[in-house]
This record gives sequence, structure tokens and C-alpha cells, in this order.
Amino acid sequence: MLKYISKICLVIPAVFLLGSCGELEQEVLDGVTAEDIANSTNPQLINVLKASAYSRIVGSWGGHNSIWSINEVASDEMAIPQKGADWEDGGQWLRMHRHTWQASEESFNNSWNYCYTAIGEINNLIISYPDVPALNAELKVLRALVYLWLIDSFGNVPIVTEESTGGNPTNNSRAEVFAFIEKSVKDNIALLPKTDTKTTLNYYSAQAMLAKLYLNAQVYTGTAKWAEAEAAADLVIAGPYSLTTNFFSNFSTRNGGSTENILTLPYDQNNAGGFNLVQMTLHYLSQNTYNLQEQPWNGYASLEEFYNSFDAKDVRKASFLEGPQFAADGTRLNDISAEATDPDGQPLTFTPKINQLAPNAFRQAGVRVGKFEFATGAGSSLSNDYPLFRLGDIILVKAEAAFRQNKTAVALTNINRVRTRAGLAALTTVTLDDLYKERGFEMFAEASRRTDQIRFGKWNLPWWEKGASQPFRAIFPIPLQQINANPNLKQNPGY
Repeated sequence: MLKYISKICLVIPAVFLLGSCGELEQEVLDGVTAEDIANSTNPQLINVLKASAYSRIVGSWGGHNSIWSINEVASDEMAIPQKGADWEDGGQWLRMHRHTWQASEESFNNSWNYCYTAIGEINNLIISYPDVPALNAELKVLRALVYLWLIDSFGNVPIVTEESTGGNPTNNSRAEVFAFIEKSVKDNIALLPKTDTKTTLNYYSAQAMLAKLYLNAQVYTGTAKWAEAEAAADLVIAGPYSLTTNFFSNFSTRNGGSTENILTLPYDQNNAGGFNLVQMTLHYLSQNTYNLQEQPWNGYASLEEFYNSFDAKDVRKASFLEGPQFAADGTRLNDISAEATDPDGQPLTFTPKINQLAPNAFRQAGVRVGKFEFATGAGSSLSNDYPLFRLGDIILVKAEAAFRQNKTAVALTNINRVRTRAGLAALTTVTLDDLYKERGFEMFAEASRRTDQIRFGKWNLPWWEKGASQPFRAIFPIPLQQINANPNLKQNPGY
């Protein structure tokens, strides 16, 4: 039956259920049957059971070489410049930036495995406990969340449920996946709680899923659903959330109390690792700035044009680390290995201009991702909870959906809510391009830009070190490794 074990430090399941800090009691299942769960009056019993599904979701989302990486590096927000042999990586990240990727890229296969491993865990739980309504409802919406990532990235993917496990599945069309996501959420949302659960799904995060699904419906299915996107966004906006006064409190190390974050991945450097941004973006010498436990990898940097698009008065411009860099004691950092041709010389300086994508980008070129707090003494994994949905995003969803229905006044009111928080003057008129730009300012480094660029018709345009893209690259290829393992899978058109 149920055992109660007191723990001073959280283990991974408890992190999902109860937050990322504090002394909590964890409950452990030992031979519990479906009947035990169905008859239990203890709600934590179900919470502990579903923790394994949530642990798969946290997984490698915030790590290098998986789903976050492919969405960010393929957009005009970021690149991973090659510095001689450093970050050559078989040319994968150069191809990702230039939109010349191949179906065999390791990052595509990692992303696919991340998603389908989570789906497999969810299906197993549903099979094991088929008669527990609250549990099954939440798991089915959680599975739909994973399919929201799959439909956006890979398009025509297999729908695998508790009723179709085993064997080699075939692709479903993007329209079929859309319908599956929509039905999964709408059929189960009534059983989700309306309390602010943050690290597990609730009614409002499910509505946020629908809002994002409908916002991109025209891309996914060919049929726009702007009114449905606005209606779902309205239900989220009416929920128990509010914009934080301090934008960056949503991304701090201790951001569990954010009034704005709706659904987060509760990373913890000791108990739920995998959010490696501190390693991915900072310069080697930045270890001395934050007294980090490990030396960073000096990889991800933002593009100059994207950085320069921010207004100097926009508080969100502090999402980037730019300029001279210092050690924790205030002394100037000096990179003795800096290239002789770098105009900044050896004093470590993050400059917006990147001299070239490859093969000899300067070691200190490019502003770095500073949106998430890097705690002093942090390890290779951060303890910041990663927001999958937050109110600032959903307000902009409403603004865009309203504008596309010719409700300009509604769009203007909502875009100005976000702009005012950022310290910018309110707009008096609004255009579609204003909405596109505002999403870029608000959502930098939150794996939104690629999707936005596709929806706004910007994806195929050339930008720094990238020519015009082939239209079929609006979705990624089905990983070659998966096709080799499953002959029933068909490659996306163009690949």
C-alpha cells in the first residue's frame, strides 16, 4: 500500500508535484492497484503516480541538441558560430542556421525521442490505471501538449495512444494530429483543476494549449481559427494570473512564485537537471563571473540584427549579455586566447556583431542569452523553472487573433499591456508587423520565434548568413534514424 517517507531534499517526482524548493514529504507507491487509487481520498496518491510522466516532459527540453535547440538556432534569434574546431559538430548547427539541414541530424532524432519517450510513459500509465478519471484526463492533455510540439516541428507524425501501442506506426497527417490535440484537450479539460498549479496541468494551461493550437491552425491545417484562439486566450486571461511588475522575475532562479507563469518545467540543479543554458551560451571565462561549478561551452549567441531591433528603452533588452565582462570580484576578464584580429583584443567583450558564422568566428563575438538568471555558484544545470506558458505570451495571442479579425482596438489595448510593462510608450496604431516584432521582444529564448516567423510569413526570407529558404523547410524532416527503424514511416515532402 502507500508508504510515507520524509525527505529533506526533494527527489525528482516531488519536484514536479510540489515546487522546486522547501522541505516536503514525498509519498511512494508500493503495490498500489487501480482500485486503491480510485477509492483513495488522498489526492497526493494520484500526484505521485503521474510524476513519472511529468519527469519525462521536463527531461531534455532545456538542454542542448534537442527540441529547444532546433527551434531557436533555426530562427533569426540565435546561432552557434563555429570557432575553428570548437562547435564544428559535423556542421550540424551551421546547417540548422542556414536552413540546409539533413534528415540525419542528431538533434532531430533527439527531439523525436524526447517526445515519443514521454508519450510512451503516458500511455503506459493510462494502460495501467484505466479507470481513474482525473488521472486519465490530465495524462491525455499532457500527451496532447507533447503532440503540440510534434505537430509544430515535424508535422505529419504518428498518433500513438494507449489503444495503439506496439508495432510500427504510420504517419498521420498534420490535420489529423491537429484534430487529435483539439479533441484530447476539449474532452478532458473539465476534469482539470482551476487552481494555480504551475508545475502540473490545470484548466488554464489547457486553454493556453488551445490558444496556441488555434493561433497556428492556418499553418497546420490550411483553415484559420482566429476567433477560437481569441476565445481560448480570453479564458486564460480571466484566470488567476497577472503580469509581474518585474519582467525578469519570471525567469529568476526562484521563480516558482511568479504570478505570470502558467505552466513551468520545474528544473533543479540537484534533483531535476537538464536546463543547461548557462553552459550553452556563456564564454569560457564567464565561469569567473558567476563562480560556476563548471566551465561554459561558449556557444549560443544572438544575431546582431535581432538584438539591434530592441528599443534602447525596452527593459527586455537586458535579456542579452552585452559589453565588457567582469569577474565576480569586479576585475576585468581577459581572454588571452582571443584572436589577434579581434578588434576588441583580449579584454572579454560581448559585441553584437559576429564576424562570421564559420569557420573562424571570434571567441567573444555575439551577445549572449541573459534572460534567465545565472545564479552564483550554479552547476551545469540551472534551477530556474522554465515557463512553457505565461500570461505575457497569451495576451499577445489575444492581440494577434483579434487583429486578424479586424478588431484593431482590441489588439491595440492588449499589445500595449505588454509594452507598458516593458517601459515603452503605448502605440496609437497597430499593424501586423508591430505584433510580429512585439512577440520577438517578449518571447526571446522561449522557443517561440520559429513558429512566429512561419505564421507571419517571415520564415523563408534571407537573414544573416542565410539565404532564402526552400518552402518545404517550414517543417523539419522525420528523422532518418526513425525511418530506418520503422519502414512504415514516410518522409515529409521535399526531404
